[in-house]
Amino acid sequence: MNVRNFLQWAQTAPTALRVDGAGALARAYLVSDLAPAMKREAETALAGLLDDPSPLVRRALAKVFASAPNAPHSIVSALANDQSDIAAMVLARSPLLSESELIDCAAVGDVFSQSAIALRAHVPTGLASAIAEIGACEALISLAVNPGAELPAFAMRRMIERFGDDAQLREALLGRPFLPAAVRVDLVEATAASLASFVLDRDWLSPERTRRIMQEARDKANVVIASSSEDVEGRRGVRMLVGHLRRKARLTPSLALRALLSGNRALFEATLAELSGVDEEKVAGLTRDFDGAGFAALYARAGMPANLLPAYRAALEAQRAFGYGAAASGARLSLARLSLAMVQRVLTSCDEINSGELDRLMALLRRFEAEALREDAREVAASLANGAPFVDMAALEAQLLEAA
Repeated sequence: MNVRNFLQWAQTAPTALRVDGAGALARAYLVSDLAPAMKREAETALAGLLDDPSPLVRRALAKVFASAPNAPHSIVSALANDQSDIAAMVLARSPLLSESELIDCAAVGDVFSQSAIALRAHVPTGLASAIAEIGACEALISLAVNPGAELPAFAMRRMIERFGDDAQLREALLGRPFLPAAVRVDLVEATAASLASFVLDRDWLSPERTRRIMQEARDKANVVIASSSEDVEGRRGVRMLVGHLRRKARLTPSLALRALLSGNRALFEATLAELSGVDEEKVAGLTRDFDGAGFAALYARAGMPANLLPAYRAALEAQRAFGYGAAASGARLSLARLSLAMVQRVLTSCDEINSGELDRLMALLRRFEAEALREDAREVAASLANGAPFVDMAALEAQLLEAA
């Protein structure tokens, strides 16, 4: 090959011929058994085409070299830093580009280049974390929907911190399998914040009412997350979740009470262990003896509100009465929804001792009661609509209590 003649021809030939010539030269480089000298000449000619005034010529090179493992690395690197429609072809597929090169291209590239990298067949942890930190929202959505992306939990949390108000990103992350509990908590936070902002912007509710509704919705979701986390990871998963909730200032007395009234003792005990610093096994033992002075001391050490201690004791008593935690009981409720019978039992216990200091607690319990009633009504409606036999869980709990 005479490089000088080829480059002279490329300067004067029509665009269509230059495009065909660039594609032909690139294919010949890949499939021909060129001698070393001839190969160097071909690379020089290809490098000359990188300065062609028409992007169609460089696009022809990118189209041929995008997936080729034996393409000239220097040419592929140059194409990866070209305009986005050309760069995206090699950024999405080239096996020659190293992780550091791809990170560099993501840092200086636009959203199309970043998305092309995020959709590669395999995106290793380091590259995925870098995109999570510097990528545009559209690139992060591409990363989240890519099953080949190795997304660690901290990277997903960073994505939520940056663009948690984007519904498409939240949906994309929720679609990933085996989503860590901490990430689900952050998604709940982001969704609640987005909904609250939407409601407040339209002046549909007062700020105070909006905050309370969102707090109770977050607590409900966090109990659901804790229940599923315990199923998958056991008590260790619940303890890690509780630590994350504490760092986000979401480990509240109302969440602990909701957990108990949903039959979820694991979440309650993990909360006491996290706040008090006491070993979990010791916490479990003291909680079993909830009427004793040891439990009261543990409760105080955890910094829980002193006036709410009777409510927690009543909830633990209700758990014991209804047999929550008994593995042999096939009639147990899901550990993610409030038990109407338990809520009403605690309401009665607290009402008997209330002289005014428990008024806010009573209001919370009344809201819990209304929520549990609505859940039961929805279950009845769903059973009737499906033609399935309805199981009256409140009546079943009453029978369990009578048997106990």
